[in-house]
Amino acid sequence: MADTSDTRTPAQIEADIRRRREVLAETLDEIGVRVHPRTIVGDAKAKVVANVDHTLGRAYVGVNRAVSDVKARFVDEEGAPRMERIVPVALVVVGVVGLLALGSRRRKS
Repeated sequence: MADTSDTRTPAQIEADIRRRREVLAETLDEIGVRVHPRTIVGDAKAKVVANVDHTLGRAYVGVNRAVSDVKARFVDEEGAPRMERIVPVALVVVGVVGLLALGSRRRKS
């Protein structure tokens, strides 16, 4: 059978009750802060910002990789342009622009 006698003095018991009340008050204050609408909105905003930052970071890495791949196709290791690849692409671009210009002239006429 467990000993149920308390060997603490009334002053010790009162001090213990005071400490427990303070801890409980701190806990309730913390809960109040956590469930306050401003805190909830702030937390939601922080999550959105973190997700956007993560998404933008991934997009930046993807674009940077794509630009590096394109650059590698048109520039050699020393940084000199690869004319054998640039000239055909330039001719195609000039042809497409020319066709678009002719098409817009015909529509205006």
